[in-house]
Amino acid sequence: MSVDTAPRPTGPTGPTGPTAPAPAPKAKASRTGSGMVGSSQGSRWWLYVLLTVALVAVIAPFVWMVLGSFKGEGELRQIPPTWLPESASLDNYTQLFSKLNFGQFFTNSIVVAVVVTAGNLVFCSMLGYALAMLDFRGKKAIFIAVMGTLMIPGVVTFVPLFVLVANAGLVNTLPGLFLPFLVSPFGVFLMRQFILGLPRDLLDAGRVDGAGELRIFWKIILPLCGPALATLGILTFLGSWNNFLWPLVVAQSEDMYTLPVALALYSTGQNSTNYGLLLAGATVVIIPILVVFLIFQKRFIEGIATTGLK
Repeated sequence: MSVDTAPRPTGPTGPTGPTAPAPAPKAKASRTGSGMVGSSQGSRWWLYVLLTVALVAVIAPFVWMVLGSFKGEGELRQIPPTWLPESASLDNYTQLFSKLNFGQFFTNSIVVAVVVTAGNLVFCSMLGYALAMLDFRGKKAIFIAVMGTLMIPGVVTFVPLFVLVANAGLVNTLPGLFLPFLVSPFGVFLMRQFILGLPRDLLDAGRVDGAGELRIFWKIILPLCGPALATLGILTFLGSWNNFLWPLVVAQSEDMYTLPVALALYSTGQNSTNYGLLLAGATVVIIPILVVFLIFQKRFIEGIATTGLK
């Protein structure tokens, strides 16, 4: 008969037997919730300083441009330069609207930018839909070709593109300014990535109801692509509005000039540059871009945040 030699608990006993020792009291938190938040914010002061410096570096040139447009030519050239205009004047803007055929140049820029933007929204979304949702022979090869075109610098294709436009008889015409840019590989890639995240059940439901692919695209896909379309539209409008080299080569008469080309040619003389006129023109040029961005900024941010997510 064996004897149980296991050690017995020596602590205090309860009514039914030995009780476990009371747990040690937890140490009080050394930091409260608000204290931790304050410490976290305090440790990020360098981040706020860095962002402030970056913000000033980005905004300062634009502020200088706007303030400089109200200065005289002598004040713009003096050393050390002044930040605020000593004697503000609208002479640069008066000269801009009187010396230049501003209405014609502005109209040319608007027509080119709007047509290029509309073409990219339609054609890039159509090709992006085909590459994302349709199955056909050569689909991968087309997508590889699009990506390869995206990686080729525009300078490489500039001369061949001009030769094609010249052989088509489109030099010094508005179609010659916008036709080569109606579709962009970046736009195709952007729309494809966004459409890939849309549920295929919507397409299947449309096909069951007897809708064709074109109707599915116009009635189902496009209404869901608002953020991506806004992103593509803003970026395309910005690039087309600021395009300088292509209009400089293709537009060979004054009535075909766009605003950037006209400002560069009329503000730069044979021996000197009229900086006041140039700054006033640049200030006017960025106004449509700011208006477009302010109108579509919410959609633009949504498009950047959601493109490529599934």
